[in-house]
Amino acid sequence: MSASIINAISRFFRYYNEHCVSPNVDTLFSLLNSAHSLNDKLNSEMKINFFDLSEFVALKALRNFFHHEGELHSEIRMINCQEFQIFSDLMHLCLIRSEVAEKVIDGLDKRRRKIDENIIRNQFKWYGNVVDINPTLFNFSVHVFETVESLDLFIDDECYEEFSESYQMEEHQGFDHFIKGEIRCQIGNANTVLENLFSNVKNG
Repeated sequence: MSASIINAISRFFRYYNEHCVSPNVDTLFSLLNSAHSLNDKLNSEMKINFFDLSEFVALKALRNFFHHEGELHSEIRMINCQEFQIFSDLMHLCLIRSEVAEKVIDGLDKRRRKIDENIIRNQFKWYGNVVDINPTLFNFSVHVFETVESLDLFIDDECYEEFSESYQMEEHQGFDHFIKGEIRCQIGNANTVLENLFSNVKNG
């Protein structure tokens, strides 16, 4: 196993940890790019390809759109669930405008358009004119962890170890490692609440 793959795995989980603890547009872009890079390295050296995962197909399409479109900070919001009385599997929502998600779909390769469009619509969580992508990021990270574990690698990285400890705790308590990513709001209809938050909350 090459050092470049080990480093790419560590980098992915460091960016994932940053995105969980203190999410912003930069942590999102870094995480998406690290997923892309890790897949390239695993595919090149070990013929492991995350394109078998629906989560990766959706995230790769989003990453490609962000990469080619450039400045998109105004199209993304990070929402602290506790601050706004939102109940979710995760601490934060990562929202993009639904029109951006539609542009991602419009930019798909025509040869895979029908299949990949269905994947994106099923993977991301759609709420009116906004879309939450964080559940997809989380579930993909679980897939990455399970892939790495199946290779019996030693990853000497604090963030990877933290993810491993959380995974083992879920295992011992009989919890599912993957999440559904549904939300509910105390203060109103989820679609309306998230649309209003997107309009009023500014990225830090």
